[in-house]
Amino acid sequence: MTAQIKSLVDELETKMEHSEKTNYKVSKVAVGWHIQHSVLVASQIINALEKSNPAEYKYKFSFPKFLVFTLNKIPRGKAKAPDRVMPKEAFNTAVMKNDILILKNKLNVLDGLDSHKFFIHPMFGPLNLKATIKMLKLHTRHHIGIINDIIKH
Repeated sequence: MTAQIKSLVDELETKMEHSEKTNYKVSKVAVGWHIQHSVLVASQIINALEKSNPAEYKYKFSFPKFLVFTLNKIPRGKAKAPDRVMPKEAFNTAVMKNDILILKNKLNVLDGLDSHKFFIHPMFGPLNLKATIKMLKLHTRHHIGIINDIIKH
């Protein structure tokens, strides 16, 4: 279930050499910010999943979730990340390598979690394990796409 996310995290790791690159036509922030943000989001979501009580999960329809999950794509420039997942420090390759290693270990936890473990997304509402994993893949792919566009130009 998590092999695709692990592959995406591996891909993020390969982009670290471009951490200083910017292209303001594509993004207001550098490649390093997108890497840090993606790792921070995934780590915090896994922590939230682990702490959640499956008995408290309640499905709630969300049109934004329906749209994003149906299109299998997050539109660019339409949402702002919450402060808690905004990188606060300047990009540091050694720190990022360590954070990615920690994330890779955390990803192993996902396969053993109860399917009703959940995460409350700021726009999509409560997401069970399966939906959370899909959202993590979409989110990471979204930022890899931005990174690739920054590098390309």
